[in-house]
Amino acid sequence: MQPQALTIHTAGGHDIVARLFQPQPGKAPAGICIIAPATGVAQYLYDDFAYWLADQGYLALTFDYEGMGLSVTGPLKYCRADKLSWAKFDGPAVLKYVAREIKPRYTDLRCIWIGHSVGGHLLGYMGQRDEIDEIITVAAGTGTWWYNSAPTRRFAWFLWYFLVPVTVPLLGYYPGKKLGIMCDMPKGVMLQWRRWCLNKDYAVGAEGEWMAERFASVTTPINSIEFSDDEMMSPKNIRLFHRFFRNAPQQHVRISPEEVGQKRIGHIGWHKGRYRALWERVFLPRLQQMQTADSANLPGSSQQAGTGG
Repeated sequence: MQPQALTIHTAGGHDIVARLFQPQPGKAPAGICIIAPATGVAQYLYDDFAYWLADQGYLALTFDYEGMGLSVTGPLKYCRADKLSWAKFDGPAVLKYVAREIKPRYTDLRCIWIGHSVGGHLLGYMGQRDEIDEIITVAAGTGTWWYNSAPTRRFAWFLWYFLVPVTVPLLGYYPGKKLGIMCDMPKGVMLQWRRWCLNKDYAVGAEGEWMAERFASVTTPINSIEFSDDEMMSPKNIRLFHRFFRNAPQQHVRISPEEVGQKRIGHIGWHKGRYRALWERVFLPRLQQMQTADSANLPGSSQQAGTGG
């Protein structure tokens, strides 16, 4: 079944484009999964995963942040979006749409936020959202560049100390397509991201106490999934990031490609169809759990409450 295209208006005055993948009709869905994408990863790249979720009986909603993918409405040099505006306007608009348009159709529909990289960061930037019942973060860690995995560390230095300072002020946006390094992105996103990545405590260190309190306000249970061959996020990046959620019960699982019959997973790509074994082994049990305490018995889990590290 083809996904339903949605245009969601935000409190910031701009529209974002989302799509809703629906399970086969005939019974109430098991829940709704909001797939919040990584920086520079368009929503269509999560289609395989979204269709699989629908096959398991879940509604799945994908979306693009302002200035990305289907939510680009004009030349990027005129886009004023940054990561905090994604959290202030885009994430809440999606949650409001689900609460207003989808939840009233079903009784006790659970809302699961699946945040890939910055999609997991948005949870801290937004603070506690009572609309969300469960959280799954995927490959979400701090962007502090000297903690990055070794393959990315040299590239990150080049990106933050040369490419971004030279190209973004000159062009008014980041020309990722022309450079062949990531995709085109708004100026505000790249400059803010750079400032955070040059701080040892990432966004929390760069923004100050209000940001620390925003992360600390989150009390919704978190399941963190990380990959042993992630070329961007080292275990230290991931642990440091989840420590910001100091009041959220947490379970962490680290998966190697060999465990799911693959040679590589990495930071980007786990959402492609060839990783179905990963979804079935790791994601499905976490989606099906009804109580946070049950996750202590999930395959590969280690339970951590409050400290996140």
